[in-house]
Amino acid sequence: MSQHQTDAVTSVNVQTVAPVREFFGAQVDNAIHANATHMIGFGFDGTACFRKGTRNGPDGLRAVSEDIESYSPYLDADLFDHPFYDLGNLSLGHGDDIEGQWRHATDQFDALFGPLDLAKDNVRVLTLGGEHSISYAPIRKYLAQYPDLVLLHLDAHADLRDGFLGYHYSHASIIRRSLDHFGPGHELIQYGIRSGTREEYQYMKEHKTVRTSRKDFLDSVAAIAGDRPIYLTLDLDYFDPAFLPGTGTPEPGGEDFHSYVSLMKILREKNLVGADVVELSPEIDPTGNSDVFAAKIVRELLIILNEKGAR
Repeated sequence: MSQHQTDAVTSVNVQTVAPVREFFGAQVDNAIHANATHMIGFGFDGTACFRKGTRNGPDGLRAVSEDIESYSPYLDADLFDHPFYDLGNLSLGHGDDIEGQWRHATDQFDALFGPLDLAKDNVRVLTLGGEHSISYAPIRKYLAQYPDLVLLHLDAHADLRDGFLGYHYSHASIIRRSLDHFGPGHELIQYGIRSGTREEYQYMKEHKTVRTSRKDFLDSVAAIAGDRPIYLTLDLDYFDPAFLPGTGTPEPGGEDFHSYVSLMKILREKNLVGADVVELSPEIDPTGNSDVFAAKIVRELLIILNEKGAR
């Protein structure tokens, strides 16, 4: 482990759920640290409308993490270069009410990170889902903290519905709910979208949020000012199900790992302040290949966040 030290900003007085194991290379600590990245699991799939199982996503990622190399040949960097922390999983409470479970865990996230000035203390958060509705808590926090934030949305689905199947905070509504908190300096960039309603596509075209080619998308990210904060919300169905079948709502025509690496190399030169990775459903892919694929996705993100946090 690197000798680089971080200072505790606050003790964690929220009772999270212990993970099946910490993510490979992470320290488990009852504190939030300045100049460091913190992982938190939000294993919820209550609004999933097709195949459930993403509630097991955070621990599925952790369980296979030790079976991948800590070193990334793509970034020439290692998970052990800088310390980072695993805070376990948010609790869904003890009730059976789906909205109550989501709100209980969302309130825990707010209790953990709400009082903090993420920008001042350079606290970076990587949230592991869970289905995409879990992203509301971190995205809302980051939008409030960074008035000029760019929200990068990688997904097969537009997620712009104003509620779905009776859930206002549905996995199919996460970007619509995020837009509720947008200010004049915020920007949304979407890529990988290949499924949605006519109305969703009309919105994306009218507001010029969607990029329809890999080149246009990567050029858009490369054009973001180096000091402008970026938050990445990554739904794993962004990838083609031929590569990652273990997700609840697969869509053919997705991206591959190497296109993701191209993005990571660009983001490494930018100001990536936080991220979430959602929609891994381990039980759908009994081979375990999807878990390993997703763990390597998380490894690249962690390395970049860790490097930014160490500055």
